[in-house]
Amino acid sequence: MPKRLIARVNSSLGRFLPEQRLFMKSDSATRFVRLRPITQAWVLAAAGAFFLWAVVATSLLFIAGISSGSAREQAAVAQAAFEQRLVTLAKERDSRASEAVAAQKRFQLALDQVSQMQSQLLASEERRRELETGIDVIQGTLRRTMTERDNARAELAKTQDKDAGKATSLTARADDMASTVDMLSTVLNDTAAERDAAARDAEDARVDADRIALEKRLLEERNDEIFTTLEGAVKVSMTPLDRMFRNAGMNPDSILSQIRKGYSGTGGPLMPISYSTKGEDPAIARDAARANGILERLDEMNMYRIAVDKLPFAIPIYGGYRFTSPFGYRWGRLHAGIDLAGPVGMQVHAPADGIVIAAEWENGYGNVVKVRHEFGVSTVYGHLSRIRVKVGQKVSRGDVIGDSGNTGRSTGPHLHYEIRVGGDPINPMTFIKAAKDVF
Repeated sequence: MPKRLIARVNSSLGRFLPEQRLFMKSDSATRFVRLRPITQAWVLAAAGAFFLWAVVATSLLFIAGISSGSAREQAAVAQAAFEQRLVTLAKERDSRASEAVAAQKRFQLALDQVSQMQSQLLASEERRRELETGIDVIQGTLRRTMTERDNARAELAKTQDKDAGKATSLTARADDMASTVDMLSTVLNDTAAERDAAARDAEDARVDADRIALEKRLLEERNDEIFTTLEGAVKVSMTPLDRMFRNAGMNPDSILSQIRKGYSGTGGPLMPISYSTKGEDPAIARDAARANGILERLDEMNMYRIAVDKLPFAIPIYGGYRFTSPFGYRWGRLHAGIDLAGPVGMQVHAPADGIVIAAEWENGYGNVVKVRHEFGVSTVYGHLSRIRVKVGQKVSRGDVIGDSGNTGRSTGPHLHYEIRVGGDPINPMTFIKAAKDVF
């Protein structure tokens, strides 16, 4: 049955692929090899499959090369955008801090003016009360004098006929009282005028105090709006950074504390704002506390930026790779890192600042580079085809430290990547995924 089927297939293919014979001639004999139609079909199919495989492989390598360049550009753009965002926030921080300082100075000036106005108002009120008291005394004296004058005139009228000398004395006394009344009336009028002027001054001072109080209240509302905007912006920026470190298993408080201890950059940490106020105004104290809180959070953001460069949150190779083996136990033994497969010669970049502590051949790893970072973190790069750094060399984030390869105990070209904390291996994807939503 199979022979009949093969014969039918040969017969069908014979119309397109006629039987061919390959002759081989020697000195003593001539031989030939028969190429049946089905044999020719198999050969053509194999040649076509090989050609198709070559086309697909070339396309994949071409696409991998393009994607590698695109990923590097995207990473560079993302890092530039992140740094630009930090610069913008720093400029806005400085601007808002300057506005806050200017606002506090205006607060102090307004408070001084209010204090002066209050002092003037109190002095005016005290002067007015003194004048009113003096007026009351003068009015009482005037009434008593007028009463005595009237009594003297009445007594004078009664005794006119009796004693002329005595009358003359009483007349003189009445004249003296009239002069006293005129003097007291003049003093009373002057005192009333001074009282009215003091009342007008007090009213003007009260109006000025109300105007300054209104300006102070509007200034407080403006400051509150500025502080609220700054607090919201800082919170939105700080939340993903704080979450990134916590998701990576790192204690943000401990990291920030260590960064502050070893900080030697330009400018230093932001210093809190302090003001000298009279009477310790609660509004100024509250605004100063809010301003210091914002400056502390901005200081933390700056410390986070420094810490990001010191911890391996980035992937060491860009584009054209694929994950082939995760972190965990494999064949009964711990696979202490992840494998990133790709063609030989892909550049391996340092994911964070650090110092090279090993650059040598090691059993199992082949050509291996080990980098020590801050906070007890170190990274390992195995199976390299080429090592581009030396022991003791300082590397920065993004520096090329080697090329991927297939050295050591390896089943194909790839990069073996490890992260160790305190000497213990952890899953590198913990750091990589933690930074996914930030970079």
